Amino acid sequence: MYLALREMRFAKTRYALIMTMLLLVSFLVLFVTGLARGLAYANASSVENMQADYFMLQKGSDSRFSRSDLSENALQEAQQIVGQDKAASLNLQMTNVTAEGSDQKLDVTMFSVDKGSFLAPEKISGQAFADLKSGSVLVDQKLEDSGVKLGSQLRDTMTGTTWTVGGFVNNESYSHTPVIFMSPDGWKEWRQQFITSKNAGTLNHVNVVAIQGDKALVDQVKSKVQSVDVITKKAAISAIPGYKEEQGSLLMMISFLFVISGFVLAVFFYIITIQKTSQFGMLKAIGTPTKYLAGSVIGQVMFLTLSSLLLGILAVKGVGMLLPASMPFQLSGTTMFYTGALFVAMALLGSIISVLKVAKTDALDAIGRVAA
Repeated sequence: MYLALREMRFAKTRYALIMTMLLLVSFLVLFVTGLARGLAYANASSVENMQADYFMLQKGSDSRFSRSDLSENALQEAQQIVGQDKAASLNLQMTNVTAEGSDQKLDVTMFSVDKGSFLAPEKISGQAFADLKSGSVLVDQKLEDSGVKLGSQLRDTMTGTTWTVGGFVNNESYSHTPVIFMSPDGWKEWRQQFITSKNAGTLNHVNVVAIQGDKALVDQVKSKVQSVDVITKKAAISAIPGYKEEQGSLLMMISFLFVISGFVLAVFFYIITIQKTSQFGMLKAIGTPTKYLAGSVIGQVMFLTLSSLLLGILAVKGVGMLLPASMPFQLSGTTMFYTGALFVAMALLGSIISVLKVAKTDALDAIGRVAA
């Protein structure tokens, strides 16, 4: 490492340029990763935030909540197996609403959950979900950007039903739409009009049953409740419309970024190693072990990569704080750690070619080139 640091101190400009290149690559990788995670959370935050381990759906619904239609008997059977307070009903329906004093249509997803169940959302302002009066709802905070306030009237464009905003919740979205929470009684009143006008199903049915419990209980539910599928939360999130396709595209972009960064690093360090072939040969001629020279190359790569990665993380965190709230961006410490570790691994993998070049350098040939 002593040799690597001495060389970097001597050729400051060269290594400053390499470090800048590494900084830009690491920033790009982290930024795209943050966007991918932010989009994933904006697509499925309501399901991700639910205190549920599994979801019971109608068999053949392809794990899609909106395609599932379960009878109340299925809900009661599940509650008998896992416990009354460990199985909760969930209904959902995507629709359009207009805010009071505005003609702008807002895409939203209506969620119906029991007030006393583990699916009840936590309010950040206004009334708690358990205290909501008839005709009142809790809405995601993102609707504030569209002029929705506490006490505002929301009108459903499909049925004309109106609700009063009783409070706000945070980070509750489904398929990139803000979620509106209502009680089962309010749901039935709304669905009664919807069914009458659109002939859309049975009033007392539920879309999904959320379950808290271990795999043993879930296996009992599968065997005892007829015509149902029980899936994990991860599977439920992946089945949200557009989620898998969106994340697949972004994951491919991130993967290509990692591969490209590995090739770029390999080329840069290999060129530098070729330029130093004579010096490595002279050092070998005076007895410097190949292991020491290889360690110097790897140490140089590690120092530059880790320094650039640290600066890249600070830059991404700074840019993330400046991004508007409408742009989904989320980069947790765990995500940064694993992304950074993979970036360092790609850098080390790219340095192998340089290490092999050092190992193959012949002292006599290098001295001959210097003499010539």
